[in-house]
Amino acid sequence: MMKIDHEQLYKMVEQLMGETAVPGACVGVLQNGETHVAGFGVTNVNHPLDVTADTLFQIGSITKTYTATLLLRLVELGKLDLDAPLLTYLPDFRVGDETVAGQVRVRDLLTHTAGWVGDHFIDTGSGGDANRNYAASMAGLPQLAPPGTHFSYNNASFSLAGHLIETITDMSYEAAMQQYIFDPLGLHHSYFYAGDVMTHRFAVGHRVTENGAEVQTPWPLPRAVHPAGAICCSVGDLLRYAQFHLNDGALAVTPTTDTPTTDHQQLMSADVVRQMRTAQFAVGDMMEAIGLAWFLDSVDGVLTASHGGATVGQLSLLLLVPERQFALAIVTNADYGRVLTKELSRWMLGHYLGLHVAEPEPIELPEEALKPLVGVYKRPFQDVALGWENGRLSLAVTFKQPFPTADTPLPPPLPPAPLTPIAPDRFVVLEGPMKHQLASIIRQPDGSVGWLRYGGRIHKVCI
Repeated sequence: MMKIDHEQLYKMVEQLMGETAVPGACVGVLQNGETHVAGFGVTNVNHPLDVTADTLFQIGSITKTYTATLLLRLVELGKLDLDAPLLTYLPDFRVGDETVAGQVRVRDLLTHTAGWVGDHFIDTGSGGDANRNYAASMAGLPQLAPPGTHFSYNNASFSLAGHLIETITDMSYEAAMQQYIFDPLGLHHSYFYAGDVMTHRFAVGHRVTENGAEVQTPWPLPRAVHPAGAICCSVGDLLRYAQFHLNDGALAVTPTTDTPTTDHQQLMSADVVRQMRTAQFAVGDMMEAIGLAWFLDSVDGVLTASHGGATVGQLSLLLLVPERQFALAIVTNADYGRVLTKELSRWMLGHYLGLHVAEPEPIELPEEALKPLVGVYKRPFQDVALGWENGRLSLAVTFKQPFPTADTPLPPPLPPAPLTPIAPDRFVVLEGPMKHQLASIIRQPDGSVGWLRYGGRIHKVCI
């Protein structure tokens, strides 16, 4: 196989790090079974070490695809039915609307369509009852939309999925992940606990300010967040996990003296793994559709399955192109990593595969279609205000709850950013820290404004 020259990739990473002030990144490419990983910059501006190919980064919500994969393993083992009511397995579960718990299926947890508030960040302790206590704490969560009606990104559903896994397996979520996913896939550099991570070289998060990158705390996430976003791993492990999905559930077995040729062992059926990359619910703005945890899009007619991750100052992306046997992984240690992962992934798809992500094309909408959208759109975690400035809509975000715990300082508000229309009721931010973020108006059946979806989350209208 022809050796691929990655020098242009290195130059592009360094250019984007210079533009975004991201202090450290690690980038990996998996193409036709061959893996290449390279580190850039430093792990921590206060105590700098070079980022290497083996440096550990928090991958945030990419963890959700691991949790979904584990649940699908349990389905294959006959321990779980995705279409069964959630109360089949968790009969005591409740949310604020007493009618909702009985309507939600297990599948709805993985497609972000349960409709309850999803940003419910509380620390329920580090003990074995953390996920059970988290599930109990959801009893008061308000419902933002009826179940199964709208996609709204939902961390709480995945923490609840962790409690479901523990209930079914009678073991901790972390132990179940180790037994059913990490060990079979050979993910020997993937961890949940800070005590396991700290003996290795690892990255810390940063916020980019006018004075440069500043270290952010806390580093560890509460245990109840583990199923939704707490894996810390090397890019090599991330690509090994990607290869498992590209192999449709087959494990590559390392050749030995007795078996000199590479063989494969089917850990999960190909049909089940492909089901994860099959559209379950149409979305239409931040992605075309949601699969079972995977975000599904098409680029030049070719399917991609991806997921991003965000913790305190660490931003990441894993993207698969199954029909091209290709995957890319990008991990960064600053909040502006969101811009870097978006720009670099688009460049990599073009450079390695000749696939070009179409930029949203601005359109003109009349003032009478835009001014009625001005107002505040609320959810418990944050408010999004649509304003009218200089003849166009603007978007500003005010945070009302901290992440990842109640003791974490609230981040500063995001100042107004101009919104550019790209379709009726659909907008994009083209500059600043919210660059590439999409905002969509979701209407009620009678045509009135019901919600604004921003950051993948629906916010109730308060015009």
